[in-house]
Amino acid sequence: MQALREKIQYENPLLSLRIWQSTRYDSGSVSWHYHPECELFLVHEGELHVDLSDETLEMRAGDVVILGNSQLHRDRSPDGKLTYTVLQFDLNTYFDQSTIPYLQYFNETKVPLSAMNYIFRENPEARVSAAECIRQIQQEALQKESGYELAVNMLIKKLMLILIRNDHRGLLADQDRVERIRLKPVLDFVESRIDERITVDDACRLANMSYYYFVKFFKRIMGLSFTEYVNFRKIKRAEQLLLTRDMSVSEVGDEIGMANMAHFYKMFKRFNGCSPKEFQRNMLAWGRK
Repeated sequence: MQALREKIQYENPLLSLRIWQSTRYDSGSVSWHYHPECELFLVHEGELHVDLSDETLEMRAGDVVILGNSQLHRDRSPDGKLTYTVLQFDLNTYFDQSTIPYLQYFNETKVPLSAMNYIFRENPEARVSAAECIRQIQQEALQKESGYELAVNMLIKKLMLILIRNDHRGLLADQDRVERIRLKPVLDFVESRIDERITVDDACRLANMSYYYFVKFFKRIMGLSFTEYVNFRKIKRAEQLLLTRDMSVSEVGDEIGMANMAHFYKMFKRFNGCSPKEFQRNMLAWGRK
């Protein structure tokens, strides 16, 4: 089985999201593929089968399915005419300072997001609510009324809330609550010192753990290493500064504690696929449309 890594082209780079409705009249299938974005399907008419590596999810009108980060899949229509909506988005983009503690619920270190589809199968109310969120996101993306980016942001977070509040099996929050609480001072420290050099040793002291235990503990709970997490939060701050402040790229690097421009550019391109200047130019050009 050969799989293609699909590159998602965002219509609005501010949202890191793509949504569209498709109608198919044949019983063919899309090739096996994966992408870093998570994905939701909503069927309006017909029947859709979504094949994963270990199961097939059969969908009919009104059904919703969610797939996780880089999850291998393909979809096919067994009976001909099919109308459905596809929503793809970078989940990390939708976590800010107030919601970052919930990032760990979606890190997929133990179970893929597709395991959450039991909610939509067993809970009609949650399925209807999720379907309505997808419809509203599609409407907002089509109409593009003033403030639609805010509306889409809130609707994506509502989708995450639906999963969290209806997960009676505890798959998203299967870690001990005490373990999650132990990391809160560390996460708060990162946010308060985002403009400084933050080391693993600093975090170890706050968490009262040895270096090697903390490194493994943080990775297990958050789904990424402490250094990766710090870089991620710094780059998110850099994005904000590039769009809201009259600062040069080097000044932005200084402001987030990445004075080494080579390192700053490397980290920025890793998370955005472009340089800071390209990011700023693309975003500002979009805002003038």
